[in-house]
Amino acid sequence: MSRIGKQPVEIPSGVDVSVGEDSVVSVEGPRGTLTQRVHADMRVTVENGSVKVERPSEEGFHRSLHGLTRTLIANMVEGVTNGFEKRLAIVGVGYRAAMKGRDLEIAAGFSHPVIVVCPEGIDFETPTPTSIVVRGNDKQMVGEIAAKIRKVRKPEPYKGKGIRYENEYVRKKAGKAAKGAA
Repeated sequence: MSRIGKQPVEIPSGVDVSVGEDSVVSVEGPRGTLTQRVHADMRVTVENGSVKVERPSEEGFHRSLHGLTRTLIANMVEGVTNGFEKRLAIVGVGYRAAMKGRDLEIAAGFSHPVIVVCPEGIDFETPTPTSIVVRGNDKQMVGEIAAKIRKVRKPEPYKGKGIRYENEYVRKKAGKAAKGAA
């Protein structure tokens, strides 16, 4: 049995979870509302202040869906209560980020600034010119937007310049060795 899937998801106070027709789970909380369509084979029930996910059989496909469904619901509950955030660091001389309205303007060594448009449900923040914070309720969207920002200028392995996650380790290569005088 799935060790993750069999654990119930506790619903904190102020959060309302409902399961509609067509297996659509809706979670409403202080930070907003999230909806997710789960697989039709998974049975989601809300009882006694918790959400429970059950699977119809021990088939491999159903076992994998069991843990996934439970984790998606748990992430929705976490998102509407606390939200999610990803922090990025910019390393390199002249590399910086600034807010331009709701959008993010990144100077990363190109001849032009790169504009990252802020989608609905996501907030950008630049506490310093070399750091970016991406916040939102949907964990998948926060991670996707952070990856998109990182993709503007990935950390290169020789000097370590580029945009990286805050605690990401970039292993550096030695580079060319100078020819020694013999």
